[in-house]
Amino acid sequence: MDQKKIGAFLKALRAEKGLTQEQLAEKMLVSSRTVSRWETGSNLPDLSVLVEIADFYGVELRELLDGERRPQTMEEPTKQDTRDTLQIAAGYSAEVNRQITRNLNWMSWLGVAAFSLYGALEVFDLAAKGWTMYLADFALGGSFGILLGLALMTGPAGRLLFRLKRKLLGKEAAGTNEG
Repeated sequence: MDQKKIGAFLKALRAEKGLTQEQLAEKMLVSSRTVSRWETGSNLPDLSVLVEIADFYGVELRELLDGERRPQTMEEPTKQDTRDTLQIAAGYSAEVNRQITRNLNWMSWLGVAAFSLYGALEVFDLAAKGWTMYLADFALGGSFGILLGLALMTGPAGRLLFRLKRKLLGKEAAGTNEG
C-alpha cells in the first residue's frame, strides 16, 4: 500500500469534482488540514471515512486502496476479487491503527516527561519559587491535559464525543446548504 499514491489519487478525484480542500472537508465533516494530510499521504482517512469518500467520488474502495482507477469491465467481481479487496482493506486499517498507536505513544511519553519535570521541580523544592513556579504549573497542567486527552481518545467517552461532533457538524453543514 502506497500512502503517497493514495493521497495523489484522492487529490486528483477532488480536482475532477472541482472542489477545494475546504469544500471537501465540509462534506466529509473533517478539517481542511485533515484533507491536506490525506492528499499528501502523511495521514490516511479511517476506513469508514474511506468508504464514504469512495461513495462520494463514485469509485470502488479497491481503486482508492490501489491509488488508481481500475479498467472498466462489465464483469461482476469474483469472490477472489472481493477477498483481495478485503485483505487490502485489512492492511489499510492496520496501517491507520499503527499511525494512531504511534501518535498515542508519543503523547504518552510527552505526558511522562512533563510529569517528570514537575516531580523534579517539587523534589528540589523549586516548584514554588520564582519563574520555576510557572514552569512547574505548566508541566503539571500539561501532563494532566495529555492524560485527559488520552483518556478521551481511547475510551468510550471519546468515541461518543467524536460521533456527537460528526452529527453536529453534519447538521451545521446541512443548515448552511439550506439558506
